[in-house]
Amino acid sequence: MKIFNQRINLVLAALFLICLTGFSQHKKEKTKFKVIAFYTGKNDQAHISFVHEANKWFPKIAEENHFVYDSTSNWDNLNAKFLANYQVVLFLDTRPETPSQREAFQKYMENGGGFIGFHFSAFALNNSSYPQNWDWYHNTFLGSGEYGSNTWRPTSAILRVENQDPITKGIPKTFKSQPNEWYRWGNDLTKNPDIKILLAIDESSFPLGTGPKAHEIWHSGYYPVVWTNKKYKMLYVNMGHNDIDYEGKTNKTLSYTFENETQNKVILNALLLFGNKKSK
Repeated sequence: MKIFNQRINLVLAALFLICLTGFSQHKKEKTKFKVIAFYTGKNDQAHISFVHEANKWFPKIAEENHFVYDSTSNWDNLNAKFLANYQVVLFLDTRPETPSQREAFQKYMENGGGFIGFHFSAFALNNSSYPQNWDWYHNTFLGSGEYGSNTWRPTSAILRVENQDPITKGIPKTFKSQPNEWYRWGNDLTKNPDIKILLAIDESSFPLGTGPKAHEIWHSGYYPVVWTNKKYKMLYVNMGHNDIDYEGKTNKTLSYTFENETQNKVILNALLLFGNKKSK
């Protein structure tokens, strides 16, 4: 009888552990953070290629790092009710255009939401399809102001860590990036006390770009490419323009942004930081 009771106790203990483990796993799943990526994916083959690549890469790292990744091309989803389901918003290529979308995004960020914007999402140029008509986003939030110019063709650069931050944890002082079209901005980010520059182009990269136009090749200057605004949970990443075979007229992708582990770690560090941090 004693042995029988011991066996019963062992079975009950095992059942209790199974139930406890199941509860813990259920609880753990409940605490996963969620990421929503907005994209347009219609203009410039290089940006379209990046969007397709991103929508393959992010689900993979989401599974590996235990968070949820969703994506949508419906910018009308940029509203308070929809955003309440997500801890981090990504802009893969463009920006919201309607007043209601913009208002919802600003309130989301001011209430402690997380954000990562890539490459073209910061573009603004008057007399273009994306004029500078959103002062809060371009001047206050991103800090960059209008687009100034860019390098061409897309080329790799040596990037340098400018400031230590949880987002740059584990990143070497300098590293080689994937090929990219690099942007110059209208505002001097070094004079904005809210902006913390994390990565900039190292002078060893010069000359940067191959032309054919002379102004598309940079020979000197200071160019921030990854930064955060200290008043928000946000990161802007200038990378996001894959190299494309335009000359051969095949539109084939010649380089991929996410084929660089060091560069990827910056993005993943930011995602995990913003996704797991409590709202303000």
